[in-house]
Amino acid sequence: MTSRSPATSLYDVIVIGAGPAGYVAAIRCAQLGLKTACVDNWSDANNQACPGGTFVNAGCISSMALLESSKIYHLLNSDISAHGIHIDNLAIDLSQMIKRKDSIIAALNHQITELFVKNNINCIHGQGKLIAPGNVEVITKKDSEQYTLNANHIILATGSHSTILPCASIDNESIIDSSQALNLTNIPKRLGIIGAGIIGLELAGIWNRLGSDVILLEAQETFLPTTDQQISHEAHHIFTQQGLDIRLGARVTSAKKGSKKVILEYQDSDGTHTLHLDKLIVAPGREPNTESLAAEEVDLILDENGFVHVDKNCCTTLPGVYAIGDLTALGPMLAHKGLEEGIFVAELIAEKSHPINYDTIPSVIYTSPEIAWVGQTEQALKAIGESYKTGISPFTSSARAHASGKTEGLVKIITHAETDIILGVHIIGSHASELIAEAVLAMEFSASAEDLARTIHAHPSISETLHEAALTIGNRALHIPPEVGMK
Repeated sequence: MTSRSPATSLYDVIVIGAGPAGYVAAIRCAQLGLKTACVDNWSDANNQACPGGTFVNAGCISSMALLESSKIYHLLNSDISAHGIHIDNLAIDLSQMIKRKDSIIAALNHQITELFVKNNINCIHGQGKLIAPGNVEVITKKDSEQYTLNANHIILATGSHSTILPCASIDNESIIDSSQALNLTNIPKRLGIIGAGIIGLELAGIWNRLGSDVILLEAQETFLPTTDQQISHEAHHIFTQQGLDIRLGARVTSAKKGSKKVILEYQDSDGTHTLHLDKLIVAPGREPNTESLAAEEVDLILDENGFVHVDKNCCTTLPGVYAIGDLTALGPMLAHKGLEEGIFVAELIAEKSHPINYDTIPSVIYTSPEIAWVGQTEQALKAIGESYKTGISPFTSSARAHASGKTEGLVKIITHAETDIILGVHIIGSHASELIAEAVLAMEFSASAEDLARTIHAHPSISETLHEAALTIGNRALHIPPEVGMK
């Protein structure tokens, strides 16, 4: 990415931020013939540009890379003997794991940069700020050069950051945030994590498999409350069996670095407790990056939670200014939600848009096993009095799951009791992040369980668990007894 003053300051579109929402918006704008610039301030240790945002540089991709390494180690260390394979002197080279992760990030940074070049997008490595509708102030990262860019349309896509907890101040050594947790130089013997949501669980899985004694402190009384309750109960059971110490209703009151340990205090229904930890990860959630996004006089309206106020078309109250991705409260804070909004707004500007169906956006937790879902949960349908049916297929019904040694988990399909239309699909198990795509496609086309049941799936395959769950709704399960699949 360049840091020099552009040859021209007038564009059709300026995008601030090059995370999934921003870089995709810029690419789609360029594809549609719009003269586009993208301003992004993410830098590596050498102050070089790193497009991709938190998602690539310090979030999901980093977590996924380390999770794969930790899964391989765990397999070799614990489960490989069942395959008749024996390994002596197995050891962890954590620095090599981190290097591998960093090489993946660098490759994706380069890939995005090349896409900008190929699509003739002017890429500027610097801090962008909205100073008026149509005007963006840029301060370059390399030499702090300041200038103004102009465009008919401005897309705000600066993403989000980890929520700050006053009771657990980050010191970048013993008390760290989720990004720093992906760059540890040593494996903590006793690791505490504040937050047992998506981020906390993903980090817990990595370090638990590498040998840490992990304690998760969750303030809420319910585990994974946004997921279907049956899935969350199954997940709690599986993760506890894996060795995670999940403490619900645990409200952290203080955390500070002692002489050798982090001393943490929390309260629950049994009183006040003290923990002594080698490291503490603070991962209670994320908040939108709206600080310094716009000049005060611009009067960019934010809601009570700091999200940019937008309408259903991602339009702010300022003419020609849009906000997408984690900056808005439209839909969940997910990379693929932001990506779709980037495409949507680009096409809206070019008058070629089609609406986003926020009801069929899948959610995924990249643990092992994975958790994925789309649509309504059973508890939500009960709350509104909707009549429904469920079909459940445990992974133990899949021959492929047995062959791969991945029989944990289940697939649950919820349909309307009268129309048989699929209302929600919930999965915990191997490759759940891939399996959910079939469910999303089915729901996007208003498919019924009967449609899914009549779709021929390869045998043996993990995807048959979806097929079997659909069959159970019609009391036609082939590989599980009726009392397992029906409710």
